[in-house]
Amino acid sequence: MVSDSYKQEFERDGYTLVRGLFDADEAERLREHYMTLRKRGSYDNDEAGVNSGSRDPLRRYPRMAQMHRWDDMSLQWLIDARIDEVMTGLLDKSPYAVQTMIYFKPPGSRGQALHQDNFYLKAEPGTCVAAWMALDRVDEANGCLQVVPGSHRWPILCTEKADTTVSFTDVTVPLPAPDAAVPVVMEPGDVLFFHGALVHGSAPNVTEDRFRRALIGHYIQGEAEKVASYYHPALRMDGTPLTLDVAEGGGACGEWTDTPEGPVAVLTGTQVIDRKHE
Repeated sequence: MVSDSYKQEFERDGYTLVRGLFDADEAERLREHYMTLRKRGSYDNDEAGVNSGSRDPLRRYPRMAQMHRWDDMSLQWLIDARIDEVMTGLLDKSPYAVQTMIYFKPPGSRGQALHQDNFYLKAEPGTCVAAWMALDRVDEANGCLQVVPGSHRWPILCTEKADTTVSFTDVTVPLPAPDAAVPVVMEPGDVLFFHGALVHGSAPNVTEDRFRRALIGHYIQGEAEKVASYYHPALRMDGTPLTLDVAEGGGACGEWTDTPEGPVAVLTGTQVIDRKHE
């Protein structure tokens, strides 16, 4: 399943897109499953309760997190053998699973400012890796992911304030070139795998009638010894838990410095913002 081209692309760009890893029927079943769960109310690890009367679409359909801790369908997706096979091919070792998330992103929703996942997970040694599965067709109109190729070679960057009129998160990272991010158009069942330092985010959903639902798993490399406390317990890909140390926040972060070869991210800053999770 994992060809050399996937691994080469992942190592070069920090991400690789595996089209059709899950079929359209599987994507539809997952989509309907989460819509049913969301309409029933709120759950553990919801960032906010459902407010069906809110003008903010993200309050009517807030994202869900850590569903695998109480929902078997989420757990089985998180540790699915196909994801394990791709991850093992990319990383040379089976990963540990630490998070599930579902984004609904209904019409009119804000996007998510550019960020790096390992700012939140703090996996060490190594990094985290995301498996981002489209449950709808995702494109620029409904707010597909935007990624910065090659940014996985940057350090974790110092954050700055985001524009919360277009992003539901309040911090972002600066880029050396404003047009560095590129869109990733996907069909239901496609899965994008990307490195924890890859800069990525999304623009608002400007459609009138299209959701942009996506199911995300976060994993850490099989060599990792620490991860932030929110992501405990980690699971092996057979579903059994394991004990890891807790990674603390703070530390050095990268700031852009001009050099004769162009801007370089140098670890001259200190991260003063800490977030519990993405």
